[in-house]
Amino acid sequence: MNTLNPPTKEQMSTAATDATETRLMTGADVLVKSLVDHGVDVLFAYPGGCSMPMHQALTRFGQSIRTILPRHEQGGAFAAQGYARATGKVGVTMATSGPGATNLVTAIADAKLDSIPIVCITGQVPTKAIGSDAFQECPMVEVCRGITKHHYLVTDVKDLPRIMKEAFYIAQSGRPGPVLIDMPKDVQLSDLTDIDMDPPMDLPGYMPVPEAVPSETIRQLAAAIKLARRPVIYSGGGVILGSASEELKEFINKTGIPTVTTIMGIGSVHPDNEHSLDWLGMHGSAYANYAVRDCDLLIGLGVRFDDRVTGKIEAFAKDAKIIHVDIDASELNKNKQAHIPVRGDVKPVLTELNKIVQKPEIDDWRKHCKDLKAKYPFDYDNDFDGILQQHAIKTLSDVTADMDTYVSVGVGQHQMWAAQHYKFRKPRTFLSSSGLGTMGFGLPAAMGVQAALPDALVIDIDGDGSFQMNIQELATCFCEELPVKVFLLNNQHLGMVVQWEDRFMKRNRAHTYLGPISHVEASGKSDANRFAYAEERYPNFVQIAKGYGCGASTVRKKADLEGAIREMIEHDGPYLLDVEVPYQEHVLPMIPGGMTCDDMILE
Repeated sequence: MNTLNPPTKEQMSTAATDATETRLMTGADVLVKSLVDHGVDVLFAYPGGCSMPMHQALTRFGQSIRTILPRHEQGGAFAAQGYARATGKVGVTMATSGPGATNLVTAIADAKLDSIPIVCITGQVPTKAIGSDAFQECPMVEVCRGITKHHYLVTDVKDLPRIMKEAFYIAQSGRPGPVLIDMPKDVQLSDLTDIDMDPPMDLPGYMPVPEAVPSETIRQLAAAIKLARRPVIYSGGGVILGSASEELKEFINKTGIPTVTTIMGIGSVHPDNEHSLDWLGMHGSAYANYAVRDCDLLIGLGVRFDDRVTGKIEAFAKDAKIIHVDIDASELNKNKQAHIPVRGDVKPVLTELNKIVQKPEIDDWRKHCKDLKAKYPFDYDNDFDGILQQHAIKTLSDVTADMDTYVSVGVGQHQMWAAQHYKFRKPRTFLSSSGLGTMGFGLPAAMGVQAALPDALVIDIDGDGSFQMNIQELATCFCEELPVKVFLLNNQHLGMVVQWEDRFMKRNRAHTYLGPISHVEASGKSDANRFAYAEERYPNFVQIAKGYGCGASTVRKKADLEGAIREMIEHDGPYLLDVEVPYQEHVLPMIPGGMTCDDMILE
């Protein structure tokens, strides 16, 4: 559906043949029919006492919606995110009341920070029991008030069609985000006839679509670009969410301006574009960070100026004039004052700008940026005879370069290395929990992508710490026939925390080793060398994966890596490749928190 306008009947599923239903329906039937009418084809749902009526209704609608049973509600919500991130459509998840509902909370907060459109439906105790501390009661609207774009507690079944319509519209319009619908059990069981399934929405004050940016503002942007001598384009997740990658490509090619992205913006610029400086921030490229430090015009498109990008905010692009274009007015001047703040949808803004923009005279600047890129490449020790994490990811990238590949990641060192060394050539192919940084995101997100795009190659690049937080979703992958591949960089440690211990805490190990406490690495000061392996491997991931019915193997020798990757890809079902890697390797470059790129650690 169009993210900028209310859904129309033409965009609804063919199941919505008549807007007014005259047959007897329950509230649960109304909810499920509304999902069908809104084009929902996949639902991630875990049943319980207060959501059973909705699950029963799902069975009455046959094959209209594929209902996938995750093994944990958080896994279902992250799968809904994976579906939404890869397709741009609204992902939907469902859970029962109480603990089932609260298990969604982390994924809801994650979606809010990364602007992902999901609708989360939770069962609730009957309306008469609300507030009585009934069994499995939890006030979900209150719990989620600060982490949703909007939220509803349905108390009258007659309101349900309107609420469903509004929820989908809110989730995907303007700046996308999560919407919660809390459904008391008695509302689900209520009977009614003559219900209007397409009522008007009632959203006073909600204006997600900005007015067209005035032509004078567009001319002002073009003039600033024409006068600049050291401009940089700063592309964020809003470019991808706004489907503006093609317009951005035209803008870059017309102006020749060096371009950096955020983590959320990876894929908005082709990595082989001659003007690409890759991504910036704490572990971004040195050349991107230096270019932004030295620029005289920073053109922010769909970005938040978040702390992992800016570091010390007052020193970030301190000599630059700043243009900031964003669909969300609350982001303008929130973290960084802009000289030209523009509330607008980045796609039409770029469309209009491309009509008049002129190429600035920046040959010397482009050469400078090219020289920076040559001087400070993403690099690693290619002579090491084992498998370094960077080499593993680069090899995976090379093998899958011509395949229809989507990559999700957990959170930690492997996440940063994936962003550095895997080449993402299209938007929506890199799925990362970026704002909240949620370990356990990778596998269920990949599961959601695979459900949405059954013919794609979907790979979860994960670390052993992050992977174990939702390892149970291997069962979902096997039972639901979702052939997700897990590329596990297994270093037996919480690698990113180890890196901080090494850099800032005199290598004192404080609960970062994931094996038995009797091991020397479990506590105390480490004197391990850079290429140290944890020889006592725990747990046995291959046995675990095979226990779930998945294919699995281990690789440690560099010479065996490519063959092992190809075996993983060619396996018919879900597969886990356990890649044994050292635990002392650090993600570099690194800008320490709250500091500037002048404090960047390069080696």
